[in-house]
Amino acid sequence: MAVYVIMPRQGQSVESCIITRWFKNKGEKVKSGDILFSYETDKAAFDLESPADGTLLEVFYNEGDEVPVLVNVAVIGSEDEKISAEAAPQSAVEKVTPYNESVQASPAAVKPREPAESAGTERIRISPRAKKYAAAKGVDFSKLKGSGPGGRIMCADIEKAITIAGSVAPTSSFTVDYTDQPLSNVRRIISKAMHSSLQNSAQLTHHMSADARGLLEARKKIKTALSAGSPVNDITLNDMICWCVIRALQKFPEANCHFLDDRIRVFKNVHLGVAVDTPRGLMVPSLRNADGMDIKTLSVSLKSLADSCRKGNIDPQLIQSTSASFTVTNLGNYGVEMFTPVINLPQVAILGVCTITYRPADLGNNVFGFIPYIGLSLTYDHRAIDGGPATLFLREIKEQIEGFRMSD
Repeated sequence: MAVYVIMPRQGQSVESCIITRWFKNKGEKVKSGDILFSYETDKAAFDLESPADGTLLEVFYNEGDEVPVLVNVAVIGSEDEKISAEAAPQSAVEKVTPYNESVQASPAAVKPREPAESAGTERIRISPRAKKYAAAKGVDFSKLKGSGPGGRIMCADIEKAITIAGSVAPTSSFTVDYTDQPLSNVRRIISKAMHSSLQNSAQLTHHMSADARGLLEARKKIKTALSAGSPVNDITLNDMICWCVIRALQKFPEANCHFLDDRIRVFKNVHLGVAVDTPRGLMVPSLRNADGMDIKTLSVSLKSLADSCRKGNIDPQLIQSTSASFTVTNLGNYGVEMFTPVINLPQVAILGVCTITYRPADLGNNVFGFIPYIGLSLTYDHRAIDGGPATLFLREIKEQIEGFRMSD
């Protein structure tokens, strides 16, 4: 009996995935547990294993295709088994082989392949969407070089051909000194989320600085202990700042919220989102119930989350914007002195951590010197928080940082 291979849903908000690589070919025998293909969501990468023993009878999507979740990707069965055309998802109908002995499908139900891939000619790899786009624009794609996986021609390649054809005369010696790269799934999601955040909320940013001598002194002691071989946790400045933010959120729960249009959801616990820069793009995993952790546990947990993001095996539920109640993003290592972080809706605020700079200050007894200050940039949604409470919350973070000691 035929077994359908379904694209799984990795998280409630995931609507589609991109197939990055096939490990098995149509007609190849597979065993239960064999990896059939790899795929990625907007944030993480996964492998899909074969659900049964048999032969890979049909493949409905190719590498580089964006596949809706919970639809048939392939069919596994016995070699002589016949499968119905209804097995093919609507969006993949033109990928199904025309009617033959192994597939029961009427010509009206399945589109035959065009003769461009006839015997004796090299197969042209082009996505269905790009193929339709090329036909609509009258573009001959037979000689185009694709930018997709395995040289597959994508919509961006068709657009590039149209641009060049429209702006450069056939006799021109002009050399194109750029390449158009299609947006990755991750970048598409990030751009959509950032635009939606700025468009659908009333964001305002306050800036403040905190005396960082306590943080630097604690960090110096930790580094000294590590150099001496002592078994201590490598607690970073960012870990310390997150610890201070959690303490401030406990005093100002109005910042530990979600704005839901007609109501504000106030969280009893702090679920801290921390921005992580990865090769695949920005991720913001959530550390659940961070307020119940001591600083050593907090440090280990934050490092584990960041490592999972960079490896691509983070739990999809933890990177949803609804998973965190407040977010911290740190650009201090890049030397950024001030910036405006964008809120991760429906959260009502986000803290941007800036670099440490030295400023002249009164050390007491009419003695002046230079003190290290760390910049703090709080963006808040004015629909949920007024300027007064937001400023008091930011000042509380400042005071927590200035009063930080490792004994806490």
